[in-house]
Amino acid sequence: MKSPVYIASDIHLGAVPDARERLFIAFLQHVGADGGSLLLAGDLFDFWFEYGSVIPGEHFRVLAALADLVDGGVPVTMIGGNHDAWGGRFLEQEVGASFHATPVRTDLAGRPALVAHGDGVGRGDLKYRLLKAILRSRVTIGAFRALHPELGVCIARAVSTTESKADSASLVKGRADHIQAWALAQLASDPTLAWVVCGHAHLPAVVEAGPGRYYLNAGDWVVHNSYIRIGEDGAPRLLHWAGAAG
Repeated sequence: MKSPVYIASDIHLGAVPDARERLFIAFLQHVGADGGSLLLAGDLFDFWFEYGSVIPGEHFRVLAALADLVDGGVPVTMIGGNHDAWGGRFLEQEVGASFHATPVRTDLAGRPALVAHGDGVGRGDLKYRLLKAILRSRVTIGAFRALHPELGVCIARAVSTTESKADSASLVKGRADHIQAWALAQLASDPTLAWVVCGHAHLPAVVEAGPGRYYLNAGDWVVHNSYIRIGEDGAPRLLHWAGAAG
């Protein structure tokens, strides 16, 4: 991904006020003006599912802003999160993003990177890892696709716990610590990696694991409006969007 690289995650469109969504659109416009590339490390949407040719009707302004970035020569890479792993044809062919439902090896600012949303990483939380495998199975996806989209959206909204989890400081801290420990272990075990990037923690972090090697987490737009910019010098900066460039 070409510099400057912008990283954001856990925007959770649909679980945040409209004003927050408009702030995020202004951020996307800034990314387009600055050039470079954009990495979204999961949970752009609080719910996203593609029913063949049918997609959720909300957040079209954000989708259009992402398409404008791609059309303007700014590559957009999206990682599926635990709320929006069911992307596919529309995001890739209509928006023009590179979409990955699972962790991916790529490059950031010309150096090797491992990017994962962060849900279910490591060996802990066996119940969630089993649930994740079930939810992403072909059988479950096919059954959900057979539902009327309005019913599917209602079910997704009913089971979402984004707001309650964001208010639990102990839960957020524990999750963030677990993801950071996993990320640092990846850097320690693979000396070729310069970056490990995650989301899901909802706590921003820039942690140097050795000279020029980093764990990065851009935080969220539920609470922090935070993002990371890796400039042409290769140095990551944690910034917060307040309606103007950081």
